[in-house]
Amino acid sequence: MTTRRIIIVDDHPLFRAALRQTLAGGDPSIHVEEAGDLATLSAALEADRDCDLVLLDLNMPGARGFSGLLLLRAQYPEIPVMIISAVEEGTIIRRAFELGAAGYLHKSVGPTDIRRAIEMVLSGEVYVPEGMELPAEDSQSALMQRLATLTPQQIRVLMMLSDGLMNKQIAYELSISEATVKAHVSAILQKLDVDSRTQAVIAASRIEEGHFEDLLSGAR
Repeated sequence: MTTRRIIIVDDHPLFRAALRQTLAGGDPSIHVEEAGDLATLSAALEADRDCDLVLLDLNMPGARGFSGLLLLRAQYPEIPVMIISAVEEGTIIRRAFELGAAGYLHKSVGPTDIRRAIEMVLSGEVYVPEGMELPAEDSQSALMQRLATLTPQQIRVLMMLSDGLMNKQIAYELSISEATVKAHVSAILQKLDVDSRTQAVIAASRIEEGHFEDLLSGAR
């Protein structure tokens, strides 16, 4: 029997335990692991990249809004990532798919629906919440798709730019040269089709925790 490895990434232990029981309870072929933050997840994947699915909460330690999804899709493109979240706004769900999610599951659904959704994604399908009609692409869809082209290091640099760090500080934090930081910044500006660091930081604000209101309103 082929074992399928699923990692649940959520900072609430009780929710992780309940979801683990739902997934592994009736299927001996599923091996479930837990991570309370992105650092723990990264360590688990670096130790063994053979993973069939990551279930990722949007808001948790080590992630800022969609940054966790962006990093995972950039660093481990072969591993499907399914968002599991209490956020049910259609535009947020569309953003998740635009950034590479293989599915989006509401935390309010029952065990049967959870198992069905995960089986769909494990079989290579995309799971959209039942009854949900995704909003049409809007003025920010193209930006989201451009953000999805960033490498893991470029995403880290962009997040640090949004924190107001200068090139020298970013170089120190990432243990790279200042010239390398400048190269990353140039690549970020080109990929996002913006002309300045300020515009790049504005783009970064769209994926940060606490900016879901901007995403919903389409603010630029």
